[in-house]
Amino acid sequence: MTAEVDGDFVVFLIGMRINKWWKLHKWLPIAATMGPMMRELIRRKELGLLHFTSWAGPRGTLMVQYWRSVEHLEDFAKDARLPHHPAWKRWNKLVGSSGDVGVWHETYVVQNGTFEVLYGNMPPFGLAEAGRAVPLTRATRGAAGRRANNADQAAA
Repeated sequence: MTAEVDGDFVVFLIGMRINKWWKLHKWLPIAATMGPMMRELIRRKELGLLHFTSWAGPRGTLMVQYWRSVEHLEDFAKDARLPHHPAWKRWNKLVGSSGDVGVWHETYVVQNGTFEVLYGNMPPFGLAEAGRAVPLTRATRGAAGRRANNADQAAA
């Protein structure tokens, strides 16, 4: 399988790193802030989140989010009426620059047709859930073919 997405989109990676395990009172409340944010984004499709997937490891968390646009992402982050704003204020009050817990994010704006994906023996996942899962064809069996197909879709 591969995936198709109409138009530009954003891949947003966000995570938390536990630097001091023994300071549960610092990192546990920070970890708990993601739930309300995601529930709001799932409930309100107009905010622009297309899909997300998350993982937890021994030192922290990683979430991959797909957004309709960078404007949607930034509007969500800045709007004081939405859950990100109070979570960020809480982070600054509880952790700040103490070094007890780390947070990070990376934002990638993907222009229409400039991506390729492959899923082998997988249910719909990642970008295929943010957009559409489509079967591979003879033309899309290789990465170059998938990129060309996405570029063709963008030009159409």
